[in-house]
Amino acid sequence: MKAAVIRFPGSNCDQDCHLVLKEFGFATDFVWHKEDSVAGYDLIVLPGGFSYGDYLRCGAIARFSPVMKSVIEQAKRGVLVMGICNGFQILCESGLLPGALIRNRDLHFICEHVRLRVENTSNPFLSAAQVGQVLNVPIAHGEGSYTADAATLASLNAEGRVLVRYCDVKGKTGDATNPNGALENIAGICNTTRNVFGLMPHPERACDAHLGSTDGRVFFQSILATLGNAQAA
Repeated sequence: MKAAVIRFPGSNCDQDCHLVLKEFGFATDFVWHKEDSVAGYDLIVLPGGFSYGDYLRCGAIARFSPVMKSVIEQAKRGVLVMGICNGFQILCESGLLPGALIRNRDLHFICEHVRLRVENTSNPFLSAAQVGQVLNVPIAHGEGSYTADAATLASLNAEGRVLVRYCDVKGKTGDATNPNGALENIAGICNTTRNVFGLMPHPERACDAHLGSTDGRVFFQSILATLGNAQAA
């Protein structure tokens, strides 16, 4: 199985993603943002960082990188696409996911471990998890507050497309467990066909006990299982 990690000017979590994907057995390539094709990959990852220095707004310039045309085309073909932190922002800016990420509620950059409650496992990214499972995964962002209009929120909820929400250790959600002011404690969502997933937390930084958690592994285990089952079919 082959994975592509897209590198934009200012990406800083690309090597973390590359390392984890290789550990899970993916033949993984870095793909520079000026490349015009990501065809032939089973998984495309848009990593965290500060693409183009986050000028204008997060992800706004990266959305126009040459590689994004091919990313969008592959996503429409059903290829799995995962956007982490800045990658989530780029997916929203490109129209692959609805809504937007805005400044954190307290206007400060946040770097800490948070708890996530798994909301849905009928997707390629959390199929190995359990609904209601609480995960310990770090965040590191200044503009991670998810927002969308009422109609979009209603659709996300009705269609089971909110995959993870911020919570406490017991799985309870609310203002006290919301690190950035995201609407309805939303930490990650998917598209209607469930092959594009964006989340603000960093599962690639929660795959080694030395980093404080291995809960992020369930995301990559789910992807691996999904692709393995697809190839066996």
